[in-house]
Amino acid sequence: MVYLRARCAHPLGGCIVIEEELAHAGIAAHEGKVLVDAAPAVLVEEALKKGEGELTSTGAFAVYTGKYTGRSPKDRFIVDTPDVHDKIAWGTVNVPMSVESYQHIKEKICSYLAKRDLYVIHAYAGANRAHSRKFEVVCELASQALFSKQLLVRPTDEELASYGMPDFTVLAAPGCKCDPAVDGTHSEACILINFQEHEILVLGSRYSGEIKKAVFSAMNYLTVEEDNILPMHSSVNKDPETGETAVFFGLSGTGKTTLSADPKRILVGDDEHAWGDDGVFNFEGGCYAKCIRISPETEPDIFNAIRFGSVCENVILDDKRVADYDDAKYTENTRVAYPIESIPNSDPSGCGKVPSVVIFLTADAFGVLPPISRLDRNGAMYHFISGFTSKVAGTERGITEPQPTFSTLFGEPFMPLNPLTYAQMFGERMERYGTRVYLVNTGWTGGPYGTGKRMKLAYTRAMVTAALNGSIENAEFVHDKVFNVDVPQTIEDVPSELLNPRDTWADPCAYDAAARKLASMFEENCAKKYPDMASEIKAAGPCSTAE
Repeated sequence: MVYLRARCAHPLGGCIVIEEELAHAGIAAHEGKVLVDAAPAVLVEEALKKGEGELTSTGAFAVYTGKYTGRSPKDRFIVDTPDVHDKIAWGTVNVPMSVESYQHIKEKICSYLAKRDLYVIHAYAGANRAHSRKFEVVCELASQALFSKQLLVRPTDEELASYGMPDFTVLAAPGCKCDPAVDGTHSEACILINFQEHEILVLGSRYSGEIKKAVFSAMNYLTVEEDNILPMHSSVNKDPETGETAVFFGLSGTGKTTLSADPKRILVGDDEHAWGDDGVFNFEGGCYAKCIRISPETEPDIFNAIRFGSVCENVILDDKRVADYDDAKYTENTRVAYPIESIPNSDPSGCGKVPSVVIFLTADAFGVLPPISRLDRNGAMYHFISGFTSKVAGTERGITEPQPTFSTLFGEPFMPLNPLTYAQMFGERMERYGTRVYLVNTGWTGGPYGTGKRMKLAYTRAMVTAALNGSIENAEFVHDKVFNVDVPQTIEDVPSELLNPRDTWADPCAYDAAARKLASMFEENCAKKYPDMASEIKAAGPCSTAE
């Protein structure tokens, strides 16, 4: 085994440590080179040398991920071990895999990695060290190691020196393909989480988001079961003067990353956090932003973060390596990963106060939900559990246009436990701290997808600003009986006619029919998935028969 770089001060000591770690992970008799905790520049050099991608005109490293350009939900499994058998919410989201199948796939990936150069990153998941976990990521590709280094929380030199053995090991090998007939998988790709062995395996996919989401899924189990802390698929920012903190929930494509990157506020993190009694904290040390159709005018911070050290996925380049962010040749889900420090107004500590405001983001393809509405406690609980949005083109394989969906907790694909467990924790914290909650529709207005138009970002930003600074509470509110929410009638810098969606439709009767249809979808989803939902929470949801 040849070591290009070791993380410990004494080279030999570093070699011994990494050899033990690889052996612990099942990679014995390794034949290649190992690069450990290398600087981004070194990883970029390695990735260029291996032909994994190319530099853009701004210095970002651009890769193409092949046919996997988004998450592949059907290829994600949790190993059904005795310690989690009675805790995991098994079903179409959390699909079990037998220990025997796991062991077979584990042997396959370990044998594969043992014959290749490896890139190892030691990092944390969780900015609050009292609740963090040590994650070691072992990569076949230098570009995925760079991704992992920029996305996870980067230890200090002192923390690396005393890092010890990891709490969790991730093995990522896109070149190692599964055989569904032999391995019991759905395709050549497979993402496996084994809580008993503290391992994550990612095979067959070059889409680095699978690494990120697998780590997030693991943390969504560990923080609840071991720390009694609420994990959240959310972004967080805070007021630079008061420190007042806001949480944004929303799936990919709803504007979560964009809206939290507000130049007037301090960004804590863009995607994954936890809420404890001492405040909120980021699970990550970086951001993974969509960059389709971004510009210096609409999203200057994200645009300017696409520079050396960042990783671009599936962005089209011209012959001068200039990115065309409007080109969706490969996918609408073009992405850029960068350290949070690339955002000028970010807080590298990754920590904030207990949130004073929570924003639920949804992209309503029916075009009937108000662009912003206020929720009481029961209404907030209902919408947190329901998690209505529309899957946006490109965020998952096979999705070519928005599709209405209900994603529990605005992050169901990443929640291993019973959703009601997370919902109960949210309700308790909301009540304890008096947190205000608003539902914001970043989707369509004036009609459904194909007829109406997507809500302008500038208007959404103005509405969110009013919610955060409290000025929205000075407005007159009108109760929407169908959706059972309170709708403000005036907001600074927002045309009043947009606030009541019925007024934006050419045919009010068509709006009424569409609104009742969506309300009935809420009701059906609730009855099917949550028959035991408390009556007061159920009563706070939409009502298709309301007069």
